[in-house]
Amino acid sequence: MAARRKPGRPARRPASTRPRGKLRGRLRGLLRRAVKAALIFGVVLAVGPAVVLLTYRFVPVPATPLMVIRVFEGEGWSRDWTPLAEISPHLPRAAVAAEDNLFCRHAGIDWQAVGQAWAEYRSGDGLRGASTITMQTARNILLWPGGGFVRKAYEAYIAVQMGLFWPKRRVMEVYLNIAEWAPGVYGAEAAAQMHFGRPAAELSPAQAAALAAVLPSPRRWSPNTGSERARTINRRVDQLGPLLDCL
Repeated sequence: MAARRKPGRPARRPASTRPRGKLRGRLRGLLRRAVKAALIFGVVLAVGPAVVLLTYRFVPVPATPLMVIRVFEGEGWSRDWTPLAEISPHLPRAAVAAEDNLFCRHAGIDWQAVGQAWAEYRSGDGLRGASTITMQTARNILLWPGGGFVRKAYEAYIAVQMGLFWPKRRVMEVYLNIAEWAPGVYGAEAAAQMHFGRPAAELSPAQAAALAAVLPSPRRWSPNTGSERARTINRRVDQLGPLLDCL
């Protein structure tokens, strides 16, 4: 005769079903935590840059990820933050002529250059840069060294925000103060002192062009006022004329 169940006690499920139910419960809990973590991460990625950019709109950038990486690699750290008003006006003009001719006209991204780079990539010529000075500044402040479509897209996202929050002179001021000009040398003041033995405020047009000429590869190139690239930058400064009016 089957044993009678005591009154008031619920029937127990077969033992074979209990582990399966617990496993499903754990999986649901893990899924909820994963979704919550993904949402938090997405909010940080979306909102975090705006908070940082609004802060650095008024406060000097203390360091960049690249600077920290270089220090851990054993390099020095020579840097002296200098307001744009105390940097020779020849240097920002040379930087625009070297890196971003339409700096004063676009809102952070040069879509014409992006279109040309994409067309070249699709034709098999390889993926080239199209980074504006704003994009380079955004990358240097917040992102890791390297490449790839994902990082490039996020860089563009940050650059758009920078174009909204910062005036052009602030973008240039930060750019010139965090750019790498030699191993362990960051910013216009340290670069001018190292390469020419004078403050950034006293750079001549030829010296400014020579410094701007090494920006694409500062760890391999040294400023040379007589180089063809420096002379080309000097000529381009004269040609740009009204395109430099934001500086």
